[in-house]
Amino acid sequence: MLVSDFDYDLPEELIAQQPLADRAGSRLLHLSKDSGALEDLQFRDFPGLLQPGDLVVFNNTRVFPARLYGRRAGLKSQAISPLNPASRDFLRGRIEVLLTRQVSRDPNEWECLVRPGRKIGVGEHLFFGEHGELRAEVLARGKFGERRIRFDPANDFFELVERIGHIPLPPYIARADDPEDRERYQTVYARERGSVAAPTAGLHFTPEVLSRMRDRHVETAEVTLHVGLGTFQPVRTERVEDHQLHSEAYSISAEAAAKIQKARREQRRVVAIGTTTVRTLEYAARKSGGEILAGSGEANLFIYPGFQFQVVQALLTNFHLPQSTLLMLVCALAGKEAVLSSYRYAVSERYRFYSYGDCMFAD
Repeated sequence: MLVSDFDYDLPEELIAQQPLADRAGSRLLHLSKDSGALEDLQFRDFPGLLQPGDLVVFNNTRVFPARLYGRRAGLKSQAISPLNPASRDFLRGRIEVLLTRQVSRDPNEWECLVRPGRKIGVGEHLFFGEHGELRAEVLARGKFGERRIRFDPANDFFELVERIGHIPLPPYIARADDPEDRERYQTVYARERGSVAAPTAGLHFTPEVLSRMRDRHVETAEVTLHVGLGTFQPVRTERVEDHQLHSEAYSISAEAAAKIQKARREQRRVVAIGTTTVRTLEYAARKSGGEILAGSGEANLFIYPGFQFQVVQALLTNFHLPQSTLLMLVCALAGKEAVLSSYRYAVSERYRFYSYGDCMFAD
């Protein structure tokens, strides 16, 4: 299967650069998996697409300000601002580091992406914050230019990062983050800190929508998958089957596992909010012989057409990049031709795409 089979044309102006003022005011494209029929809705109509007894599963991960602007050793201390590659400061030693994965429970050691990539070598020391409050050493270089770094011990590492870090907006949002992004690039049910990208299907929910779901006797559960490097990793192979997905930390509580298993026994529908939730549930089922058990670990399940789903029957998701692993997952669940046809329709109808864009429900 070729990666190029999952391509589509998207005008650049349809890539959403700002969130809507009203989360639930986004558009929703409803795709019937059986018939391929499409229906144009608003997201606030979503509760009406659910059935009494459905179990809707959310990813409750919380994004932290994982983009750090700093300097390499030797650049005089001064306030650090987002990088402009054309600036002299960038060339003199200013750097950008995106923390992508905590290597261990010790918060000091991380995998990260760096700019400028070629200039930052192993053994180099990096300084972050206006007065160098946070310091790190580069330990190793990865296959595709990523780095492993170790921070000097701090009294409260995450408090420092919260104060000096920036929300890691995706590269297709062509602007610097602003204070509003700290709230809007976060779901209303985000709890567990650890993601460097939002599970964007959840960005549309509001307390009022969640209340209307409860009124329809829809059950909910939460799992956690911390979105990491896999979100930023392009598919570099020609064949889909040759690609390998990065591991991402997940956890499922005893309460969530019990709800999911009960819904499956009673043959009630399991509805996943976002591709991260799908990967968590399907990985956990394969790990435990088809059962969903409480526990935690590292998930690296790559889902593409031909995959046999054991848990999820329906999916709410945003529109994804061409030739991406996330688009392949949606195609696996709802059918490649139906999904690509729905994307072409969404383009023709001027839907907004990607993280701050509109969404699609396949059932």
